[in-house]
Amino acid sequence: MADAAAVHDLLQRARHRLRGHPTEALGELQVRPRILGIPRAPRIVPVTEAWHLGILLLTEDDVRETGHVVRARTEARRGYAAQSQRERAALAAAARRGGFAEGQPVHIDWVTLDLDELTARTSPLAVRDGVPHIRWSAAGGYVPLAAYLDERIDLLLHPPAGA
Repeated sequence: MADAAAVHDLLQRARHRLRGHPTEALGELQVRPRILGIPRAPRIVPVTEAWHLGILLLTEDDVRETGHVVRARTEARRGYAAQSQRERAALAAAARRGGFAEGQPVHIDWVTLDLDELTARTSPLAVRDGVPHIRWSAAGGYVPLAAYLDERIDLLLHPPAGA
C-alpha cells in the first residue's frame, strides 16, 4: 500500500502544479437506440476534463491511460481512400453531435488506472524497487514517474516555440 501512496502523492503534487492551466475533454461514445426502427447516429458525449501528460490523462479524481484523440468536426461528405479515414471522420462527427466545439480535441477510449493494482501487466504504471515508474510506450522501458511528470508538466506549461 505504501507503493500506491507514493504514486498518489506524486499525482497530487502534479495536480497542484497544473491548477489553473487548460485541460482537454474526455468523451465517451454512445450508440443511441433506434426510434421507430430508424437508426440514430452515434455521438460522443462529455465525461470530464483532464490534463494531457503524454500517456496519462490526469483528472481531479483519478488518472487514466490515453486512448485515441479526435477533433470534433461537422459531418460532411468526403471521399476517402481508406476505411480508417472514414472511421476517424465518423468519430469526429460524433464528437460534434455530442456538443463539442468545432476543432476541439476529445479523448476517447481511455482507461481508468487502478492505482492499487500497480503490478498489473496491462498498466503503464509500476513500482520498481520502491520507486514509482511509468512505461510511456509498449516497446519502451520504465522511467521514474517523478521525472516523467516533471518533463510533461514543463512541456505543457512551457511549450516549445511553434508547438
